Amino acid sequence: MPDRYPGYDVSAKRHTPSWNDSTRRAIDHRLSLPRTPNFFTEGEWLTLSAICDRIVPQPPNRPPIPVAAMVDHKLAENMLDGYRNDKLPPLREAWKRGLHAVEVEAQTRHGGRFHEINAAEQNALLKQMQEGELDSPAWGDMPCKLFFKERMVHDIVSAYYAHPTSWNEMGFGGPASPRGYVRMGFDKRDSWEAVEAKPGREEEARRKNRHVA
Repeated sequence: MPDRYPGYDVSAKRHTPSWNDSTRRAIDHRLSLPRTPNFFTEGEWLTLSAICDRIVPQPPNRPPIPVAAMVDHKLAENMLDGYRNDKLPPLREAWKRGLHAVEVEAQTRHGGRFHEINAAEQNALLKQMQEGELDSPAWGDMPCKLFFKERMVHDIVSAYYAHPTSWNEMGFGGPASPRGYVRMGFDKRDSWEAVEAKPGREEEARRKNRHVA
């Protein structure tokens, strides 16, 4: 896949008016998360990591975003969303029950742990979860379809797009503090925002993005 924002690196904004001390501290903390579990057990961590690889597969040409670590941090800190579907248990309980149920389903349907079965089998199981077709008693009264949509995908995708590496991929300048964004109209951008490459004009975009801060 071609680079839509060639030469762009959001970290170049670190010492510019785009970011203040609070922004820098928040991003530094996000970048320094350990790649080991704090909330989940080792077994749950393996399951979660394999699920993250299926939900947000990452390109091989850059260091991977530590999605599992970011989800683990959310659970360790019990960072709630401020709302919850009443058919789902609280955050931590939902994830614990959901990962256990995924393991039971993987063993029952494919004869192995989720992180050990092949990618096609993993995809098939997640598709069945998405469609509400998994029926192990391990789910209890938690609908697998609802867990997939409102907990698993929500937390994993939110973690992925909260990381500066993904900001580079979509040309995002990071938190709007303190500078903010002014030109909010369609196909408009502020001078400190990334320049998207047009067909055949990648080098021009790369040159401009070297000076975006």
